[in-house]
Amino acid sequence: MSELFDEVDEEVRREQLKKLWDRYSVHFIALMVLVVAAVGGWRGYQYLEAKKAAEAGAAFEKAAELSDQDKHAEAEAAFTELAAKAPSGYRTLARLRAAAEAAPRDAKAAAKMYDDIAADRSVGGEWQDLARIRAAGLLLDSAPYAEMQQRLEPSAAPKSTFRHSAREMLALSAWRNNDMTAARKWLDAIGEDGETPPGLRSRAEALQALLPPVAKS
Repeated sequence: MSELFDEVDEEVRREQLKKLWDRYSVHFIALMVLVVAAVGGWRGYQYLEAKKAAEAGAAFEKAAELSDQDKHAEAEAAFTELAAKAPSGYRTLARLRAAAEAAPRDAKAAAKMYDDIAADRSVGGEWQDLARIRAAGLLLDSAPYAEMQQRLEPSAAPKSTFRHSAREMLALSAWRNNDMTAARKWLDAIGEDGETPPGLRSRAEALQALLPPVAKS
């Protein structure tokens, strides 16, 4: 008797499944098609992105080779072209390299290129800081201390990645512009920072030895 009930239950389940299939089969098939299309689209996107990255990497290497051969004008043009069409990571690197290639030709123009990177929030904070430091380095010998202060003070903050370089340039700029109070301030900041690199610390100590003694009150 139990076997008969089992057969009846099985038949009822089959009938229920058949009704569900008849009712929802179109939706199920459509869903499966969408899933397959989505997976295929994602795989295609990954392939295209990998291809773009590989092409950008090869173009970057060729531009770097031009720089190694002292063909700086050609290298600058190649990096500039790459920056216009490369994926985001290579784009930022190419912009930085283009500015570096322009520096021997025209320091002010190169500084402007770095300034443009520093002002571009899409490149990320550390890249912006690096561009800011490099621009300031090109203008260190010519810019007044007030300009260097405006450029570099944010990068000289205690937690900034490039604070050591920023403080050194601020100290040098203040010294060259005869602002000994500001120079001492930045040299003290260098000396008090336990993470200051040894080479930079030695240079700061040498510069501090050139400062006039603090007047006694």
